[in-house]
Amino acid sequence: MKLCWEKDRPIEDKRKIKANDSAFNKSFGYASNYISTSKYSAISFLPKNLFEQFQRIANAYFLVLLILQLIPEISSLTPLTTVIPLVAVLAISAIKDAVDDIQRHRSDSQVNNRLSWVLRNEHLVEERWHNVDVGDIIKMENDQFVAADLLLLSSSEPNSLCYIETAELDGETNLKVRQALTETAEMEDNLEQLSKFDGEITCEAPNNQLNKYDGVLRWKGCEHALNNERILLRGCVLRNTRWCYGLVIFAGKDTKLMMNSGKTTFKRTHIDKLMNLLIVGIFMFLLITCFLCTICCGIWESLIGYRFQVYLPWERFVPGSSLQGHSTTRQNVAAGSSVTSLLVFLSYFIVLNTVVPISLYVSVEMIRFGHSWWINWDEKMYNIRNDTPAKSRTTTLNEELGQIQYIFSDKTGTLTQNVMTFDKCTVNGKIYGDLLDESGNVADITCRTPKVDFSDNPMYEPHFCFYDERLWEAVKAGDPHVHMFFRLLALCHTVMPVDKDGHLEYQAQSPDEGALVSAARILDLSLRLERQIRSRSKSWAGSKFTIFCVYLTLTTTESGCPLS
Repeated sequence: MKLCWEKDRPIEDKRKIKANDSAFNKSFGYASNYISTSKYSAISFLPKNLFEQFQRIANAYFLVLLILQLIPEISSLTPLTTVIPLVAVLAISAIKDAVDDIQRHRSDSQVNNRLSWVLRNEHLVEERWHNVDVGDIIKMENDQFVAADLLLLSSSEPNSLCYIETAELDGETNLKVRQALTETAEMEDNLEQLSKFDGEITCEAPNNQLNKYDGVLRWKGCEHALNNERILLRGCVLRNTRWCYGLVIFAGKDTKLMMNSGKTTFKRTHIDKLMNLLIVGIFMFLLITCFLCTICCGIWESLIGYRFQVYLPWERFVPGSSLQGHSTTRQNVAAGSSVTSLLVFLSYFIVLNTVVPISLYVSVEMIRFGHSWWINWDEKMYNIRNDTPAKSRTTTLNEELGQIQYIFSDKTGTLTQNVMTFDKCTVNGKIYGDLLDESGNVADITCRTPKVDFSDNPMYEPHFCFYDERLWEAVKAGDPHVHMFFRLLALCHTVMPVDKDGHLEYQAQSPDEGALVSAARILDLSLRLERQIRSRSKSWAGSKFTIFCVYLTLTTTESGCPLS
């Protein structure tokens, strides 16, 4: 909800940024790096929450009923009979919504108060994320989240490459490569040169396209084209890169991550819609009942009831009322019967209010709240590997879980764990991986099938499963075709080896590459990368090393097309 004193920002068609020039950038009114994903504030909570709750037909019905009960001429019940349950329903729902929104505020506060190194006057100063502005140069370190959308200036890696994980943006856990311009990469981590960097960027306006960026960097009289390969987006995690420097292009709600998140809206489930439909049906039944009672009352009053005004007088304002001393002419009787039947319609509308179950919403809300706790306690949803239990972050959409009608998927990794294993291979026309019986036929592999024993290999990992002894025997026998096959697997890729606590691990841009390189490692070839000299060393049995220099890596775009 937009507050009345908040000014509308001018619509951008393009963005101009000067590095290390705060006054120039602030003159355009660019958004700060503060974010807010909550629905309410302390001021807007009450009116906005009430507006959302009265969108439920039952709540709106009881509000109208309460107004009618305030009219003494038509109400025989005290307004407290409606006020108390209505306030109770609204209060319980408001408390639940407030608890959910408080969690969003806490999450926002945690993100906004993360720390990042910002370059100020040739010194790195530790700043909170919400104090980072467009045009600032910040330093990112390995395994850190990217604070804003950045133009990569330099990194610790050769050729100024850096590796990022974009799981929070597109769900992909595979590493992606970004590379800085050669001209800016020369600054490396020289704070003096970075502080004097005065490049001017003209680029597209903020948008939600994650795979597209167009801009131009003007620096030292030259223009350099910028594309998505130079950009680090907020929400990415820096991997396998000791440090990198970036210039803030978009901050806060202008980042592509926040542009794709959308506004937090009031969501209705299928059960909410069904309850609204049922209550509409109940309400129509109530109207029909009141209408029939009104017709019967009008007929009775016009034929018999007007004669009993000595005992049951009409209201003073009703035409033909005995309290006014008017004569009971036929015209007065007809008019008085019509007004009385109308009042009776409203009276029955009040008396029969229990037909509409206002407590139904409270019951559903309490069931959702309890269901959220059952989700948190569910042992079958506990991830032992990551020591992570299931956590219900909201109680609004619990019953929607698992109710899938359509599935749109681009690949199997979206629906599975995206885990690849090395099962079979063909070397020099010979197939390895199938388990053969005594007759030479392919046998089925079961849980009791013995695995190949790789204990002779110091790089062996117990989780690797392979069942064909012939491949391991060919490796030990020195088959040149098999060794050439695995040599190619160990060299032709973009996998990054990482030493974690003395244990060699591989991080790949795709699980396919990781599975193939891991297979070469298990079969007595291990890959090590000497970053400084850009060479890959391949170790054979007996700790012998062969060094291969990497001259060129043919990368592809995120759409799978090779770069020219």
